[in-house]
Amino acid sequence: MRDLIISLLCVVVTLLLTHISWQDYIAENHWLLWLLGPARLAFAVPVYKNVAIIKRHWLSLSAGVLTATVVAVCSSVWLARLLTLPESIQRSLAVRSINTPFALAVAGPIGGQPDLVVLFVVITGVFGMAVGDVLFLRIAIKQGVAKGAGLGAASHGAGTARAYQMGPQEGVVASLVMMLSGVVTVVMALLIDHLVWTIPA
Repeated sequence: MRDLIISLLCVVVTLLLTHISWQDYIAENHWLLWLLGPARLAFAVPVYKNVAIIKRHWLSLSAGVLTATVVAVCSSVWLARLLTLPESIQRSLAVRSINTPFALAVAGPIGGQPDLVVLFVVITGVFGMAVGDVLFLRIAIKQGVAKGAGLGAASHGAGTARAYQMGPQEGVVASLVMMLSGVVTVVMALLIDHLVWTIPA
């Protein structure tokens, strides 16, 4: 976690010192963002090697992914509306809890801004990874499967990296939940666009 935060701070300081805008930075490193997609495939290897865990908990994991997706989207948009943020920010915040390749794929159909989407995804991942352990202690979550599912659903890649530090079971579950959450959000993109923005604030 420390390395990730330090690297992010270095990027921010460099952008500020060189007077490069966030929009220009995102536009120039699109190839790096594209590489995140193939990189995520590496998580499939430990998932494949631990199919037994997935078979044993498939029902709870499926229910958790659906619940996490709906809660993440609706709570983000509702809070943004409560704070009367612009609609473009509301739409960009809707996909903050899935990893960057999936978030960018959904951003177009729902009208989000790619540069804002990337920023919100990064912030969500770092924040979730930083406070995850504290939350698990506060609400007395001790099972590895539950910890992995929570980190994978709430803070995608950063949370999954933290889950692997906790243990192989936590990491495998986090990988699976992270990927499924992204797929579910992409599949439901048009439905999300129709339903969430017809819900009164």
